[in-house]
Amino acid sequence: MLKFQRFVRAANIDDALEVLRFRKGAQVMGGGMWMRLSKRTVPCVIDLSDCGLDTIEETADEFRIGAYVTLRQLECDAALNAATGNVLTAAVHDIVGVQFRQLATVGGSVFGRFGFSDVLCALLALDAEVELAEAGRVPLATFVDMPYELDILTHVIIKKHDYRAAYRCVRKAATDFPTINTCAAYWDSDWHLAVGARPAKARLLAGAELGVTSAEPTAGELAGAIEAVRGLAYSSNIWGSERYRRHLAGVLAARAIVAAAPYATQEARDAASAACAHEEAIR
Repeated sequence: MLKFQRFVRAANIDDALEVLRFRKGAQVMGGGMWMRLSKRTVPCVIDLSDCGLDTIEETADEFRIGAYVTLRQLECDAALNAATGNVLTAAVHDIVGVQFRQLATVGGSVFGRFGFSDVLCALLALDAEVELAEAGRVPLATFVDMPYELDILTHVIIKKHDYRAAYRCVRKAATDFPTINTCAAYWDSDWHLAVGARPAKARLLAGAELGVTSAEPTAGELAGAIEAVRGLAYSSNIWGSERYRRHLAGVLAARAIVAAAPYATQEARDAASAACAHEEAIR
């Protein structure tokens, strides 16, 4: 059973930071959906419900997503999803169920940097940053590899671009953790591809590292992207073997790129899709 020795409902972020720093073992609580499954005693838990972090704000250049925005809010925000190719809706709509998504938070999903996180995988392919109370704004791709610090994630920021994006995922069963997930996004004249549930945390490939340079990738470029994706580290658990994940990651990456690419002709799209089909057939 999960137990809290002390519960602090912070009035503002400064108060929350003070408790986090000076009370040994203190932790910030997001939605608490995964925390509740643990069997441990937390010396002090900090609730940020009164800190005004539960809204999605749009400016001329970006979307600011508060840490206490729920996955359901993320799923249903029409303006945000229209601007990002609907990858956020695609990423979260199979996470457990609506009641769960009404409680789980964006901040909890991102700060935890869970290997199975659909949210982190989708955000990583976009031009996203996190805003930390102490460290300020940090690119999400940098934040993913940072050590856990005594800091508080207050917002996730998505910069506006003309995104062409697609999310692809395979689960053993509906609402289960993903066996593998991928998100491809074309913006600022470059491709960005995130691969998660390896089962390690999501990893971003972009530019030369991915090997796709044109807005309309050729079959050869897709083959290069598949090879790059399969060059990442994978391992086995109850949701899939290392070999299966490695193969599947390449197929889903190619499918996501083809789905997102702004092909000028149907013939070009068909040729790219055929390359994906061939890759799946030789599994």
